[in-house]
Amino acid sequence: MQILLKSVQIVAPSSPFHGQQQDILIENGIIRQIGKDISSAQAQVVTGKNLHVSLGWTDIFAHFCDPGQEYKEDLQSGVAAAARGGYTTVLIVPNTQPALHTKPQIEYVLSRTRNSVVQVLPIGAVTKNLEGTSLAEMYEMQQAGAVAFSDGLKPIQSPGIMLKALQYVKAVNGTIIQLPDDLSISAHGLMHEGIYSTQLGMPGKPAIAEELIIQRDLDLAQYTDSRIHFTGISTRKSAELIANAKGKGIKVTCSVTPYHLSLTDAHLMTYDTHLKLNPPLRSAEDVKALQEAVKTGVIDCFATHHLPQDWDAKQVEFEYAKNGMIGLESAFGVFRKHLPEVSVERLVEMLSAQPRKIFNLPELSLTEGAAANLTLFDPEEDWVLTAAHLASRSKNSAYIGAELKGSVKGTINGQYAQL
Repeated sequence: MQILLKSVQIVAPSSPFHGQQQDILIENGIIRQIGKDISSAQAQVVTGKNLHVSLGWTDIFAHFCDPGQEYKEDLQSGVAAAARGGYTTVLIVPNTQPALHTKPQIEYVLSRTRNSVVQVLPIGAVTKNLEGTSLAEMYEMQQAGAVAFSDGLKPIQSPGIMLKALQYVKAVNGTIIQLPDDLSISAHGLMHEGIYSTQLGMPGKPAIAEELIIQRDLDLAQYTDSRIHFTGISTRKSAELIANAKGKGIKVTCSVTPYHLSLTDAHLMTYDTHLKLNPPLRSAEDVKALQEAVKTGVIDCFATHHLPQDWDAKQVEFEYAKNGMIGLESAFGVFRKHLPEVSVERLVEMLSAQPRKIFNLPELSLTEGAAANLTLFDPEEDWVLTAAHLASRSKNSAYIGAELKGSVKGTINGQYAQL
């Protein structure tokens, strides 16, 4: 099988062809030739106005609900959603039924997704059954193919468990992913604690619930000299704490979601249950601070927090609605729309090279002879997200009907392609 990309703008700082407009010939999953005026009678030719190509994108925190809740999402529909959004690699959280907390569960995910355009990599649970009380068999899961460890949507509350986990993964050069939230403070909150929660009469989730866990876990990471990644940070002070920790040499990285860079708690005045999220949407000041943290490099990469929910989970009173929003298909359009001062090159680095570096994934290359792992996109196209565009089984997105900027045109991963 041959694919010929014609006159594509290459955005790959690690490639000698970075910044150039070239043709790329791919044969049997390998980049055979990069140059001008390449022709091949056997190739599927891909052309397009303002077509850009980069190394394949990686999402580091998505929920595919399989096994256990396949009516919301399964591995195949999750792969389709990821490919639609330009991702060739996705790390999935362990919050399934049963949880991804043993070697057989890790092997199940890998075996079911082996031959697809998106590489699905499981995150192993830190604790057995995600109960937060005793460590799971992380070494066995790592040997089976788990690429990081986290209790996913259930933040690790015990400092003792977090300490042991950080010590344990150090032996395998692993990383703990934490969604920072002190549940003893925020358990009953429905939205960010602030002026709008007061006006709406809804119990709030204070920013300090996130910031306390970040400070605690930074101290533990420094004590153990181990690696921690905070995902879904949502406040100005969270970014400041992480920036200060980096300055001290603590091995910390962090990611932010599309919605924390684009939406605020003021949007909840409509009681839109699609906006019931955890971490919650914060203040306009927090959003501005997170956008600035992307520009300055404090935030290392993005995480979609793709969390499918069925119709019944969202079409209820706000108090009873489940948290979460899908995000794989719309992420790039949101980033380009709401981070206009961030260059395409910088966005691509945060979507491709950075997450792979954080989680020790094999480095990709856009050179002749390398395996093809590519994302095709137009960074300038304006478009409107519709339900028909979504490949996910669930449609719980607050961006449906929104004008976005920057569209994905295809993905290529070895011998598999979605164009």
